[in-house]
Amino acid sequence: MTALHRAHPAEEPDEPRGEIPFTKADFARIAAFAHREYGLNLQEAKKDLVYSRLIKRLRKTGCPDFASYCDQLEGDPNSPERVELISALTTNVTHFFREEHHFRLLTELILKPRLDKLRAGQRLRIWSAGCSAGQEPYSMAATIFDTLPEAPRMNIRILATDIDPAILAKARAAQYPADEIKGVPDRLRGLMFERDSPGASTQQVSARLRGLVHFAELNLMTDWPVRGPFDAIFCRNVAIYFDKPTQARLWQRFAALLAPGGLLCIGHSERLSGPAADQLATAGITAYRRPGAAP
Repeated sequence: MTALHRAHPAEEPDEPRGEIPFTKADFARIAAFAHREYGLNLQEAKKDLVYSRLIKRLRKTGCPDFASYCDQLEGDPNSPERVELISALTTNVTHFFREEHHFRLLTELILKPRLDKLRAGQRLRIWSAGCSAGQEPYSMAATIFDTLPEAPRMNIRILATDIDPAILAKARAAQYPADEIKGVPDRLRGLMFERDSPGASTQQVSARLRGLVHFAELNLMTDWPVRGPFDAIFCRNVAIYFDKPTQARLWQRFAALLAPGGLLCIGHSERLSGPAADQLATAGITAYRRPGAAP
């Protein structure tokens, strides 16, 4: 989840247990901390995976056992190890234009019906919640530019948030290996990347796209310093890390920030639940819309 565009962690082979014991009490303490602070739902079946991920952190920090590691996490709310914990327990898996149907909906439902109003100065606000390394918000920016080439002169902004400052640094740098841009349609590559980068080992997202996106660190389990309303919110493959009550609360908070006619897109394996399910109407595959006419 960096507060995240994330997918289920890949299974990893267990590491030898003789080095540092990992008891049920250790796992329960880590699971309780991760749920309390970040909403992560670590089931007992993931105990071996959690061990294999965190034993590396114990070696790095020099903690002699998991109890000491937990003391470090719990003792300092500003400890950088908290960020390392999130990075260890979740996996950044994303690419440009992932679940492309959501970007088509953004064009057809949000952008095209409001072209004249946007050109007249109407605001447009979009939130990429759990933006990971930036591929999602930059795909949003390209979608906007493809429809509205004059976007830099308009009142259009994309907010991109994630819990992990290290992954946000990569997103702000906006440089991607050539093999990571395979999902970009050919017709949009010239729009998305700097002209002097074709054939290079890395591709730099163009300045005009970067100018539309504002990145910020945010834990979705805490208070949100955002006002809205948002015309579209993408929070995809983040809630898979949460239990059902936490998911329902998250969907409800998003629903409350949507403008009339606003669009909420979630991950392909996620389902809307709780009060938000009664407040939003289905708009497509894992896409929902707040009733009412857009301003």
